[in-house]
Amino acid sequence: MNPAGPALDLDLPMQPKVLLVDDDEVNLLLTSNALRQRNFEVTVAHSGTAALAMLAADAPDIIVLDAMMPELDGFETCRRLREMPGFESTPVLMLTGLDDEASINHAYQVGATDFFVKTPQWSLLAGRLRYLLRSSRTRIELERSKAKLARAQDLARMGSFEWQAQRGFHLAAEALRVFGRGPHERLDFIGVMRMVPHEERVIFLRLLRDVIAHNSVLVTDLSVTLVDGRHRVVHIEAEPEFNEHGNANGYTGVMQDVTDRRQAEDRIRQLAHFDALTGLPNRRQLIWRVERAIEQARRGNHEVGLLLIDLDRFKIINDTLGHTAGDELLIEVGRRLRSCVRHSDQVTEGMLETIGGHSHRSLEAVGRLGGDEFVALLPEITDERDAERVADRVLEALREPIFISGQECFVTASVGIAIYPRDGLTMADLLRNSDVAMYAVKSQGRNAAALYTPMLAGQGREKLELESALHKALERGEIVLHYQPKIDVRAARMVGAEALMRWKRGGKLVPPGDFIPLAEETGLIVPLSEWALKEAARQAKLWQLNFGFADSIAVNLPSRMFERSDLVEHIHHCVSAYGVPHRAIQLEITENNLMKDLQNVIPALHRLNEVGVEISIDDFGTGYSSLAYLTTLPISEVKIDRTFVRDLGITPQSSAVVTAIIALARAMGLRVIAEGVETLRQMDVLHRLGCSLMQGFLFSKPLPPEEVEQWLAQTVLPRKAPWIARADADPAGEISGGIVLDELSNGSPRPLGSRR
Repeated sequence: MNPAGPALDLDLPMQPKVLLVDDDEVNLLLTSNALRQRNFEVTVAHSGTAALAMLAADAPDIIVLDAMMPELDGFETCRRLREMPGFESTPVLMLTGLDDEASINHAYQVGATDFFVKTPQWSLLAGRLRYLLRSSRTRIELERSKAKLARAQDLARMGSFEWQAQRGFHLAAEALRVFGRGPHERLDFIGVMRMVPHEERVIFLRLLRDVIAHNSVLVTDLSVTLVDGRHRVVHIEAEPEFNEHGNANGYTGVMQDVTDRRQAEDRIRQLAHFDALTGLPNRRQLIWRVERAIEQARRGNHEVGLLLIDLDRFKIINDTLGHTAGDELLIEVGRRLRSCVRHSDQVTEGMLETIGGHSHRSLEAVGRLGGDEFVALLPEITDERDAERVADRVLEALREPIFISGQECFVTASVGIAIYPRDGLTMADLLRNSDVAMYAVKSQGRNAAALYTPMLAGQGREKLELESALHKALERGEIVLHYQPKIDVRAARMVGAEALMRWKRGGKLVPPGDFIPLAEETGLIVPLSEWALKEAARQAKLWQLNFGFADSIAVNLPSRMFERSDLVEHIHHCVSAYGVPHRAIQLEITENNLMKDLQNVIPALHRLNEVGVEISIDDFGTGYSSLAYLTTLPISEVKIDRTFVRDLGITPQSSAVVTAIIALARAMGLRVIAEGVETLRQMDVLHRLGCSLMQGFLFSKPLPPEEVEQWLAQTVLPRKAPWIARADADPAGEISGGIVLDELSNGSPRPLGSRR
C-alpha cells in the first residue's frame, strides 16, 4: 500500500537516506535505481558485514535488508545493528522472497520494523519506505515529548498538598492551578471528589481506605473534569507522616497534570497495537487476543473460531485506481467487517481479570493481518456452524458496492475457517490451517467460505512438495521433451513436430496440467523454456543427421519470454551451438497470451521474424481473434484449436468456424494446421475444407525423440496406417515439402517429391 500523499511527506527529508543491503548484484542495481528515481538517496552494501561497518560511520534514515545473504544474513545483521548505540529505533525493512509465517516472525523477533515480499512494483516499495519513515518520525516525536514531560515532572512539582487529622485537607496554590482554580479559592477534599467520575471515585475511595489502614504509600492517577468542562488526568503521590511517637498523623504529597503524558502513551500504544490505516487491531494485537482466547477456551472447555478473510483481486483495484483508492477501499472494508462481529477495541490483561467469568468474550474482534488480509476472532462458539454464520455475514457485507474516487467498485472475499482445538492448539496452527482453507476457496472460484479439513492440508503439502521437486527437476535431468509430428495428409509425410514438455519424476510422467501452471506461478517457466529451446535445437540437429530432417520444431513459449530483450540472442546462441538454421525453431504463443501482452510482445516478434524464426498462433479462434493483429504482426501460421476440430462432421457450426478460419488464413497468406485430430472423420472433413496440415493422436501421440524415428520407419515408410491409406485414395492429393525415410536401414533420406 502507498498511503502517502504530498502533504504527509512535508516532515520527511527531501531525499531520505536509504542503506540498501543485498548480496545479489542485479537486485541491488534494480532496487537502488528504482529508489533513486523516486527521490531517495541510496547507499548500497553487498553484505551484512559491510553494512554494519558503514553504520559505524554514517546513520541512514532507513535500512532495507535482504533476508537471505551468505555469511551474515539479514536476520543476524538486523539483530546486531539493534545492539549498536543510536540504532535502537532506526526503521528496518526486511526485503525477502519468503512469505512464510516462520520467516516473518523471525524478522520481527530480531528487531525488524516491517517486512516486504520482493516485487518489481517499485512504487509499492517506495510507498512502504515513506510510510515507515513517517511512523518512525511520529514515534520519535512522541518519545521526545514523553521524555521532556518526564524531566519537567522530576524538576518541578506541579503542586503539593497535605492532609492531617487536626488541620484537614489543604492544597497549595500550585495544586489549585492543577484543578483550574485561582490561588485564593478554596477547594476541599469533597470538592475534588466531585470532579471525579462516579465509577472511578468509588474505586479511589476504596484504595484510599486500604492505604490509610496500612499506612502505605499512595500512587495513583485520577481523571477529573474541571469547572470549564476540560477533562484532565492528575497523577497523585503521597506518603504517610508520623509523629514523635511513631504514630501516623496524616499524609503529604504532590500532584501533577499528566494529561499530555497519558495521551502520548495512548498514542504509542495505539501505534503498537492497532493498524494505522484502518484502526483495527494489528498483527501483534491479534496474536495477543488469540492466545488469550485459546487460554480461556482451554480452561472453559469451549471452542474458538478463527476466520482468515482475504480480498479477491484487490491488486486489480489497487493497480487501476491507485494506492490512495486502495487505502480507501481497505478502510471501508474494515468498517464493514467490524459490523459482522461484537468488535471490542480496547482489551487489556487487567480487564480480563476484572470483567468476570465471560471476560474472554471481550476479545472478539476483526483485525488487519496485513495487506488485504483480515482476521475475525470468535473467542467462544458452540460449533463450526457459528463460525460459518459469521463468514456468511462477512460475504454478505461485501456484496454492496463501494464508491471509491467516484468509481463504483465491487469486492469479494475468500474466507478460511479454523476451529480450536479441532484444527490446531496454537495461534500459528489456526492461522496456517485457516490459510489453507482460504486458498482452497480461491482455487475453486473465490467469493465463498470453507472450513479447514486435513484433506486440504494434504493437497497443500502435495503442491509444496511438487514445487520443491520442480525446482530441482532441471538439474536432475528429469525434464524431457516429447515430440508430436505435424502431418501433411495429402502427401502422407511429416512436415515438422511440436515439442511438448514432460516431467519424469520417480519413473512416472507428471501430467503437464499439474506442473506447467505451477511453473508459471513460480516463475520456473522461464528457465524451463530456455532449456526447451536449446534442447529442441539439439534434437533438430540429431534428426538432420539421422534422416535429413529439414523442417522446424515448434516450442511453446509463455508471453513473458517474448518480453525479454535477450530472446533473439538466446535463440541465436541455441541454433548456433548445434549448427542448425534459425528456421529450425518455430515459436508458438497462445492467442490469449499474445493479446494480453500485445504491446510488449510486438517488438520481439519483429526481431525474431528478421532472423528467420517463424511464429505460430496456438489455440487460434478461442481468444481475441482480430484482423488487426493478423495484418500487422509477422505471423506465419495459425493452429485451429481442438475444440473446433472435435465436432467436425457432427455439427455444422464447427465446420462453419473452421471454414472461416481457413479462408481468413489463406487470404492473409498464412499456413493453417489443425490440432487435436483423432478420427478419420475429422481428417476427411478438414481435408475437404482445404486444410491438409494436421496434428493429433490419429497420426501419433507425443513421443520421445527416438520413438519418432521408429514411428517414421514402421508407420510412414510402409504406409500401413489407416490415415495413409485414406490419403492414398485421394486422387486430388498434392505433394509439397517434407521428408520421409526411404531406407532407414542405410540412413538415406529422400525428399518426398512424389508418392510411390
